[in-house]
Formats: sequence, C-alpha cells, structure tokens
Amino acid sequence: MILFAKYVLKQSCVILLQSIQINNQLIILFFKTMKFNIKYGAITLFYIFSNVVILHAKENKNVINFNNNWKFQLSDSANYSFINYNDDSWRLLNLPHDWSVEFPFDSIKGEGCTGYLPGGIGWYSKHFTTQINDNQKCFIVFDGVYNNSEYWINAKKIAIHPYGYSPILLDITDYLNPKGQDNRIAVRVDHSRYADSRWYTGSGIYRNVKMTITDKAFIPVWGTYITTTSVTKEKATVNIQIEFKNEYATSKNAEINTAFINSSGVKVAETKTVLQLAANSKKEIEQQCQINQPALWSVDHPNLYKAISTVRIEGNEVQKYITSFGIRTIRFDADKGFFLNGKNMKIKGVCLHHDAGIVGAAVPKDVWRRRLQTLKEGGCNAIRMSHNPASDELLDLCDEMGFLVQEEFFDEWDYPKDKRLNMKEKSVDYITRGYTEHFQEWGERDLKIVMRRDRNRACIFQWSIGNEIEWTYEGNKEATGFFGADANGGYFWNQPPYSKERILENLTKMPVTTYNIGKTAQKLANWTREMDSTRPVIANCILPSVSFESGYADALDIVGFSYRRVMYDYAKKNYPDKCIMGTENLGQWHEWKAIQERDFVSGTFLWTGIDYMGERNGLWPVKSLASGLLDLAGFEKPSYYMMQSLWTEKPMLAIFSQKIDKSIFKVDEKKNVVEKKKNAWERALWIWHDVNNHWNYSKNDSVIVEIYSNCETIELFQNGKSLGKKNLKDFADHIYKWAVNFKVGKLVAKGMKDGKKVEATVCTTTEPAAIKISIDKKELMPDGTQVAHVTAQLVDKKNKEIKWTDELIEFNVQGSCKVLGVDNGKPDNVTPFQTTKVLTNQGRCMLILQAGFEKSEITVSAKSKNFKSNIEFINIVK
Repeated sequence: MILFAKYVLKQSCVILLQSIQINNQLIILFFKTMKFNIKYGAITLFYIFSNVVILHAKENKNVINFNNNWKFQLSDSANYSFINYNDDSWRLLNLPHDWSVEFPFDSIKGEGCTGYLPGGIGWYSKHFTTQINDNQKCFIVFDGVYNNSEYWINAKKIAIHPYGYSPILLDITDYLNPKGQDNRIAVRVDHSRYADSRWYTGSGIYRNVKMTITDKAFIPVWGTYITTTSVTKEKATVNIQIEFKNEYATSKNAEINTAFINSSGVKVAETKTVLQLAANSKKEIEQQCQINQPALWSVDHPNLYKAISTVRIEGNEVQKYITSFGIRTIRFDADKGFFLNGKNMKIKGVCLHHDAGIVGAAVPKDVWRRRLQTLKEGGCNAIRMSHNPASDELLDLCDEMGFLVQEEFFDEWDYPKDKRLNMKEKSVDYITRGYTEHFQEWGERDLKIVMRRDRNRACIFQWSIGNEIEWTYEGNKEATGFFGADANGGYFWNQPPYSKERILENLTKMPVTTYNIGKTAQKLANWTREMDSTRPVIANCILPSVSFESGYADALDIVGFSYRRVMYDYAKKNYPDKCIMGTENLGQWHEWKAIQERDFVSGTFLWTGIDYMGERNGLWPVKSLASGLLDLAGFEKPSYYMMQSLWTEKPMLAIFSQKIDKSIFKVDEKKNVVEKKKNAWERALWIWHDVNNHWNYSKNDSVIVEIYSNCETIELFQNGKSLGKKNLKDFADHIYKWAVNFKVGKLVAKGMKDGKKVEATVCTTTEPAAIKISIDKKELMPDGTQVAHVTAQLVDKKNKEIKWTDELIEFNVQGSCKVLGVDNGKPDNVTPFQTTKVLTNQGRCMLILQAGFEKSEITVSAKSKNFKSNIEFINIVK
C-alpha cells in the first residue's frame, strides 16, 4: 500500500511539477527524498510549492493595456481638444499606429531621406471611465509618439513632448472626473516636418500605451533599480534600490517585501523593509540579498529573474511591483576586448533602425521576434539600436532571446545634420529641422527617462550618447587633414594624414563656437553615469582621429569606430589604454578579419542587420538602403550567409552563382577563378555584389559558382560529376569559387568541418506552375496583437522553388484578422504596402496578418494570372 501511495504521489507530482515548469534540480530533490521516505517526500513537496510563485502575467498587475479603441483624424483643428467636441466620425483603431506607412510612396510629396512617405498633423482621441478611488493614483505611459506631441485630459492641456523616441509618463490623477464618469484624452501629433530625420520615422502613436493605477503610497513607474555588485558561480549579491512615495496628507507605516523569483517560478531569496514615511514625501530604499548558484544571463542562456516587491500600508497589500532582471558581469579590457561572465568573446553585432518595412514603425512583437530569430541563427549576438532608443517590446525580446544591446540616445546634439545629404550640415530647411531644435531644453530629460525605463535590463551592456556627431561641429572635419590639400586619399581607407599633435594644433586654431563637442559629450556622459555606473559609455565616432583630441573621446569609456577599421592599430599605438571597437561597419569579410586578428578590438556592429527605409535622397524609386543581411521583408540575403559562415561553428554552406560577364570574378590563364579587380574584396562596401540563388541559365553559359561556408573543404558536383575539391584556406576573400559551364540539372556541394559533413543543392527549374503558400504560425490568440507571416513562393510542376522569374500575385484572406500589408523586399518596390497585390522578387513575397479579437478560422490563398496556390488555414483560438 505504501509503495502504491508512493507511485501515485510520484506520478501526480511529475505532471504537476512539469505543468508549472519547476526546475530539474527540485524535481531530482523530490524523487531522492521519496526514495527513502514518503513522509519526508511530502515535506519536500510542501517546501517546493511554498517557494513557487506562478507568474503567468509578464507585467505588474496594476498595469492596464491602454492600446484599444482609440479614434484618429489626420487633420488639425483647435476644436479637437475641446471637452464637448464630438469625435464620432473619426476612424476607430487600436494602437500602435503609424499613419505614414498607410499611404502610397510619393516621389513628389515625399522625401528620399524618410522613404518617400508623408507626414502631417494627426489627432488621437480615447474615451475611458475613471476607475480610481480617492486613495489611488493614475498614470499613462506612451512608449513612443512620433513626434512633437501634445496631451489633453478633459480639455486641459497637461504636457508636450518633442522627441519621438523617448517614453512619455503622464500623471493624470488630478485631471480625471469622479469614479465611474467618462473622460477623454486627446493627443495632437505634429509631424509636418516630415523629413526631420535621415531615415524613416513613421508618424503617430507608434508604440504601446499603458495605464498604471497605484495607491497614494506607492512605487512609481520605473521606480526600481537593480544591480549585482558581486557575482560568482556560487552566489550573487543583488541590490535593489526602490523609490517609494507617500502622497497621503498623513504619514504612513509601510512594509516592502521583495521576493526574487527564478525563471522556473521558484523563490530563491527574499528581503523586507519596514518604514514610516512622512506625509507628501519620498524615500530611496536599499535592499540586498544573496542568490545562491545564480543562473547567469548570457547570449546562449538568457536566464532572467523577477523581483516582486509587495507594498503593504498599515498591514494591507496595495501594490505588487515586478522588475525583470538578469545576473551577469560585463568587462571591457583595452588589450583583450570584451568579457561576458568572465568569458572573453567577440561582439557579433548588427545595427537596426526601428522600422520593419511592411508595418512601418508600428512593429508588432511577433515581427521583431521572427527577424531577431533569423539574425540569431546567422550568428548575431548583439544589436545596436541606431540611432535612437528602442521600444520596450523590442528590448523585452533582446532580454528573452539573448542579444547584447547598445542603446543609443541621439543622432544630433547642439547642431543639426542635413537630413538629405550627410556632411552638408548647413543645408537645413523647415521640413528637415529635427531634434537639435529641442536638445538644449530636453536632452537631459529624454536621456534620463530612457535610462529609468531600461537600466534594469540584462541585455543592455552599453549606453551610446551619440552617432557620427563630429560632422556637425565646425572645425572637426577640417582638423583631420582628410579633406584638405594635404589629404593622402579618402578618409575611408587611409591613415590620418596629420599627426595627433598637428590635429590638436589645428583644433586650437579653429574659431570658437557656441557649443563645444568635448564639453557636450562630457555633459551627456555625466548624465548617463548619474543614472547608471554599471555599464560603459560609448559613442559612434566617424572621425576618431580628431575625437581623441577634441575632448570627445575623453568623455567615453569605449570609443566606437564608424567605418574606420584601418585606424584600429593607429588607436592602439597612440591611445593604448582606451578600449575600442567597431560600432558601424560593413557587412564584409575584410571588416570581420580586421577584428578577428586583434584581441583589443571587442567586436562590431554591421550596417545593417536588416534593410531600412530612408536615406535614399534623389534615388526614386529606391526607397530603402539595401545594406542589410536581411531584406525589407525579412528574407535572408547573400551577405547573411557570408556572415553566418564567419560567425557560427555549426557546418554550413550556401550556393550562389552569376554569369561570368556580370560577375566580379573571371578565369585567369591558369584556369583559376580570380577577381576582375585584384584584391577588391579588401575594400568592398555596403551592398553585396550581384549573385543569384538559382541554377537557371542558357546552355553552356560560363558561370562563376560562389559558396559561402565555414567548412575546411568543399567538393562540388554537377549532375553527379565532381568538379573538384577545394580548401577554404586557399581563398583570401573567404569565398569558394568554381568556373562552371551551365547544363540543366543540379549542383551539389559537399563540405566537411571538424569531421562533420554538410551539403547543399541547387537545381534547374522549369516555368512557374503554382504558388506555394507557407505560414509560420497556424494558431493565434484573439488578442489583436499576434501576427502570422505568410510566404508565397513560385514553384514549378515538380514543386521546386523558382528564384529566376517573377509574377504579379494577389492574396485572398478570409476570417477575423487584419491584413497589415505585403512586400517583396526589393528596395525599389514602391507598390503600396497596404494592398494584397505584389510582384514577387526571386519568386517570393510576404504577407503579414494580425489576429482580431474573435475566435475564427482564417483562410489564406494566392493567385496570379495563370495559376493558383494551395490554401492554408490559421486558427484564432481562445
């Protein structure tokens, strides 16, 4: 009977333990105890469950989604803020919302710098009922509004906010009507300066909005700050600084109990503070605890903890404040580079702008998740948020998925950049006037509120105070010597023509200006360190030779080099104690080779991880910069596979080809495949050379086959016949190459790395015969946020994917969902995103669907002029 009881208890508990994701160590402890004594097994089980906190909610309980049921009007009137204004005719929508991306691309009314999409002035309005009692407070947080926004509650103007990338925190308590009554919030967004940036910005309330309700004695929004002062494998000392406010008219007795919960929901430590707080006062509370055997956060194992701070006032629980954080150590060394948790590693990073093609700037979390996962599979381990703070949701994903993040604050400081043509900084007109207009008044506030929001994040390991700022300060460019009569060639590939002493002398001779780059950099760095001293301050320096002498680099812990890999050794020789790294680099082998060969260079951020809209002045119909490893639709490009071959250990290879007359390669007199321009690979720029990922040419065409791989050896076969085995060490440009006479059939590449085999095939295809639809998710929740990516691919009658010709296709979607748009990823595709028709690119295109709020079955199909697709189904389930 006892044995049977043990068996039943074991089986029941296995199911229960697994269902709440108790970690393996506790399960093992339970079974070991059960082996000896059922009584003590039950005691152990009680211990386990008494320390389990089930956290289904990702946010604090008192945080309310405030995204739904807004009204929108793209026009302007002073009447819109009036309390009795009737907004019934306005468009009903849910946030986030970007109105610019809803328009057609326009070469006349748009500007290439922001992707040929319009701006304007828009208003948002929302009616909501007062929920708070007399002893409560109410806040609204807008994570991002682009830009120059103004806010009214019940016709009373309560705030303005110029910057489009920093969050807005509004205390609306005193403006609300009594409990149960209706209120109206109105938001005016003035993006009439629609070319105020050098990239696509979007327009409107393009990030999430949340409401927070608290007691009058409370931890405010972003009111905690967690640091780990001592970390070993055995234990971590965790400090939590809690801001606590009492806005009652009387003093209050309070207790703040903080429980630390691991990723399995198990309480691993706890601490408590008892205090009395005077009326209308605030206090900083310091708590500390020790976590044994901490699960460290890393790029491979992004373990996260939660600190749950429970506030009790006069014995009554009034608030649970949840802070997510990770335990890890970071260190930069001027000689050895970067260390994460004591392990030396290279930063394999990419820069990302905040748009995602089809959806513009209002990017659903699932869209970012898919794109980040693809980058992760390509070996990327870090993201530079260029050139502005990222959304809360994107940083959530970086925490959860294991990406190191450099958060960048500003693209311009005291003086403006020319948004159309960088380096022509004096050419600024009304529509291009940007953040410089507000920097003196708002710079400190914007920087610090971003840091308050984000400084608990495990993923953030650097704060960047600026991007390529040097152009904007008079004298910087001239002092380098690169741009005058003494220049020894373009600054991109050459060492500084002047010594550091002469550069400093040149700077001292320059006219005195109102603002000094070194002093402004020091001011920004000081503000940053006031908020957080655990992470280094960095900036992306485009003219580092002058930045070292102007005082700019003195303000920095790490100097980031923008396209200046040729100066790594110069910096080490002249400034040996300064940490350096690439912060904006080309997605080419020569960039990575320079870093790989130098221990003192911590790593890189490539420009860019994903194509982005904008920075295409005068290049209509090209709307986006094609420098990404992924295209605008999120599809992998040839450069993605090159970087994957450099950044990953798992054996991989990818086959591409090009006709010899279009190739950058030729066949020499010894029958070797060589560059048409010798050593051109050493100066390859942003855009990858033109290659195809198909095997469809004319009979006996001379074709150069390129293979990007990390294999030591590869043998290529054409229709079963070996074309020879080659070794990676023999290719200085890291590209395997064969000259092949085209024949219908297939190429098979077989590679070997560390004794492991891998192969890839590319086949000749016939004419398109159908469209193959595939979907990344077959089920969505009816929450109005989740999305499914639908890929349409042309195939021949044997179901082989066609990459050499294109068709105009049209999607058909039925069911409770929203069509967010379509795209083929091409930079010159100016078909509106907001449609269901698109010409394929390399035989494929993308449709993005967003779930509605009802249970439904969605059917998706596509057709062209001559053929149809299969039908796929997505279930919207409760």
